[in-house]
Amino acid sequence: MAPWSGLWAGRAGGDAYRGTPVVVKMENPNWSISEIDGGGDDGEDFLPGASGRRRRGKNAKQITWVLLLKAHRAAGCLAWLASAAVALGCAARRRVTAGRTDSDAIEGECEGQEAAHAVPRSRFYAFIKACLLMSVFLLAAEVAAYSNGRGALAVFFGSFYASWVRVRAAYLAPPLQFLADTCVVLFLVQSADRLVQSVGCFYILLKRIKLKPVSPALPDAEDPDAGYYPMVLVQIPMCNEKEVYQQSIAAVCNLDWPRSNILVQVLDDSDDPITQVLIKQEVEKWRQNGARIVYRHRVLREGYKAGNLKSAMSCSYVKDYEYVAIFDADFQPYPDFLKRTVPHFKDNEELGLVQARWSFVNKDENLLTRLQNINLCFHFEVEQQVNGVFINFFGFNGTAGVWRIKALEDSGGWMERTTVEDMDIAVRAHLKGWKFVFLNDVECQCELPESYEAYRKQQHRWHSGPMQLFRLCLPDIIRCKIAFWKKANLILLFFLLRKLILPFYSFTLFCIILPMTMFVPEAELPNWVVCYIPALMSFLNIVPAPKSFPFIIPYLLFENTMSVTKFNAMISGLFQLGSAYEWVVTKKSGRSSEGDLIALAPKVLKQQKADSVPVIDATIKEQPKPKKESKKYNRIYKKELALSLLLLTAAARSLLSKQGTHFYFLLFQGISFLLVGLDLIGEDVK
Repeated sequence: MAPWSGLWAGRAGGDAYRGTPVVVKMENPNWSISEIDGGGDDGEDFLPGASGRRRRGKNAKQITWVLLLKAHRAAGCLAWLASAAVALGCAARRRVTAGRTDSDAIEGECEGQEAAHAVPRSRFYAFIKACLLMSVFLLAAEVAAYSNGRGALAVFFGSFYASWVRVRAAYLAPPLQFLADTCVVLFLVQSADRLVQSVGCFYILLKRIKLKPVSPALPDAEDPDAGYYPMVLVQIPMCNEKEVYQQSIAAVCNLDWPRSNILVQVLDDSDDPITQVLIKQEVEKWRQNGARIVYRHRVLREGYKAGNLKSAMSCSYVKDYEYVAIFDADFQPYPDFLKRTVPHFKDNEELGLVQARWSFVNKDENLLTRLQNINLCFHFEVEQQVNGVFINFFGFNGTAGVWRIKALEDSGGWMERTTVEDMDIAVRAHLKGWKFVFLNDVECQCELPESYEAYRKQQHRWHSGPMQLFRLCLPDIIRCKIAFWKKANLILLFFLLRKLILPFYSFTLFCIILPMTMFVPEAELPNWVVCYIPALMSFLNIVPAPKSFPFIIPYLLFENTMSVTKFNAMISGLFQLGSAYEWVVTKKSGRSSEGDLIALAPKVLKQQKADSVPVIDATIKEQPKPKKESKKYNRIYKKELALSLLLLTAAARSLLSKQGTHFYFLLFQGISFLLVGLDLIGEDVK
């Protein structure tokens, strides 16, 4: 079959034309097009015996098919976009119709906390509303100025607008420009810090630096129990973890470690009697199968997780153990976890902590979990690994880590003074001279929050707690006898730059200053601040999770959106506002990786049961009444919604002044705030 002849087919002449025959595969629901070059000069090998005229007719029909198929694909893409838009519109309508906002009292245990903290939160929301109202008024003034009306009213308005221009140039632009320049400097410093960390991670990969035990503790081939198997205490703190208690207990009971040298403590702080009974039954089931496991329930549940761990460490039998491994209720360690972490302590008396990285069973569940995965991959791959290799210090992640009990006791033990007890103990241990090791190749499975409400509360606790801790431990850092560079690293980098400056400039620069510069054009932000450097930083953040590269733009926009929650939390912790002491257990869905539930089923363990270990280490005088389970709702978040309107108003103003880069950034950032404000990201609760 000869190719179709046209203006681009070559010189004139029937048999002189040559082209590429096309084969169209009809595969439902998609079609694919393959180009096959014929073997002969006229493609006779493709369809031998065909005349030139027939060949031309056949190829014309094939080109028609190609165009029709491409048109069908385009129509399918448009139909998908239309259906997605309709689904988003319906979800948004449900949110607005329900009328549930983040200011409504949350049912259950958080109801009193929400009412107590309504006052400080309303001030922050009032500030955002004031900025929004001012931007709407100024946009109306700009539109009226561009309309060039006539008459006495137009003359009066023109005089008013001229006065406004003089006032903003003389009084508003200088302080706004100063604040913008200050935030830009902080932005550059923080970006430089992130760049240095990324270079350090690249150096580790290039040199193939891998932390190994000082003295490898391999078991004897003839006698497996003759290796390095010290006494290890494993703790699982939990509170109303009805969804995940089975898999976490099963994973810990399946750890590959001599039964005589390990004890599992299930530290249950649940106030729901049904959950307590279920966890007790699970503990008893594993004990009957040979696991050394105890159940503890506190009568006085004070201090949240820190109080729970502190109470567990006060047990008399803890003195028989050398190390303690901690796993939150949704964490599922692999069986070889202890064999890959505990040997690092042998012949290394200065080592106080071995931390493993997290992996996530639900990272592809929705857009929210994908974006969280990007953030946490950078945290472990870059921040924790670089600090562990070059400084021997990093913040303890609160779980999936093994502590030397002597280091905990030497540092003062667990304290309930903040909501980040893990960071607190890590800082105090660092001040005492203990070293830390981060193992990037040892993973522990867990799950990510799938709803924006749960993620928002988690981030509030993670960003308010460090500021509480900074206020409390700053005098100790100054007085301690560690090297000056270690003090500078703790104060300037660990606390100020990464915990205070980052949320401050993210919110102030991109959510307040940038929109205001649209209405006060005498103060300006260059394009490289708005576009190029944020894009570069987002690229660096996404490198540790290369499969998430298609989400680089949503990640950039979402991180700026989360700056509202982080800034609010940082202010609460820094000035000791009521919301700084909130502790809400992150909701779990109980997801496990494929095959885990079968692999972690109870097995008959070979080792004998330890009669000296109590089955239940608790006395409960009065059983509380069962709590009424609160229903889950998608809510409208007023601060995010107000900021979306502010950014979209600023985008309209930038369109009038023809500032292309600023317009697109403000437009897409405003849309991202709108989606988050309507709770259209993450789990959809119907």
